[in-house]
Amino acid sequence: MAVTPTPKLTPANFPSLDALQHLEAFAVALSGGADSTALLIACANRWPGRVHAVHVHHGLQAAADSFEAHCVALCDRLNVPLVVQRVNAAHAAGQSPEDAARQARYRALAEALQHNWGGQIHDIALAQHADDQVETLLLALSRGAGLPGLACMPAVAERHGVTYHRPWLNVPGQQLRDALLAVGEAWVEDPSNSDTRYTRNRIRAELLPVLEKAFPSFRQTFARSASHAAQAQTLLREVADLDLQFVGNPPRIQALQLLSEARQSNVLRHWLALAHTQASAAQLHALLVQIKACTTRGHHIDIKVGRGFVRRDGAVLRCYNP
Repeated sequence: MAVTPTPKLTPANFPSLDALQHLEAFAVALSGGADSTALLIACANRWPGRVHAVHVHHGLQAAADSFEAHCVALCDRLNVPLVVQRVNAAHAAGQSPEDAARQARYRALAEALQHNWGGQIHDIALAQHADDQVETLLLALSRGAGLPGLACMPAVAERHGVTYHRPWLNVPGQQLRDALLAVGEAWVEDPSNSDTRYTRNRIRAELLPVLEKAFPSFRQTFARSASHAAQAQTLLREVADLDLQFVGNPPRIQALQLLSEARQSNVLRHWLALAHTQASAAQLHALLVQIKACTTRGHHIDIKVGRGFVRRDGAVLRCYNP
């Protein structure tokens, strides 16, 4: 791959980064693809000396070494300190490869900040854009997700003690590639991105072009829907916090019965999340049926939920995880 000098980029070349201007030192998650390459170049030119980079080497394909080489060369040219984190992203039985890689990546990013640069950096910028957001929303819809899934990716989120920033969620991916091409900058293409055995890739290759033709503004309208879902989920979380204070933790069965079924469902999902488990729609429905029927001291409740069980213990429910 030919290496070209990196020109001085201006706001005219790339979308706004104003959402990051309040940060002091921060890192960019750099895969080597077009999106993260654009983000690193734009950030490094706007804030020289404040930007660092983390590259996660998944080791899942032969091309992974070339991704690392691109990142090393790019950071050398930009004078950006780079940390390469090597991970084992192999998936466990019953786990999707995409989910395994995503979880390994977030752990690796957090560890990179904890063990480098004096542990003084706590913010990472991610290059996910409008197309990624649309794909996430369509995947959530295809799985029958509730509001948390339909809310998609937030612009700012905390995970593993790190705050993640997504400044380009309203920017089409093609705009980033066009900006790179305009300044003669190269990037690497992940061969797995064209593998349509993965649902996300099929959405990108086959569905997004159709949506573009039928609804030219679909990225903006889908983003609004995701934003509405996120706002509604925030309200539900606030109601769940109040209801959990009312029913107690662990929840009292008689107190739960005083709530509407919708509020029972909402507070139970919140309680289970605090216990690090998640109920399917069918499991939660079965639990609600048992709560409604629990009118005698001898009524037994023992429902499989996520990886564990919810069982009656006298007047309350308890969650048991393996």
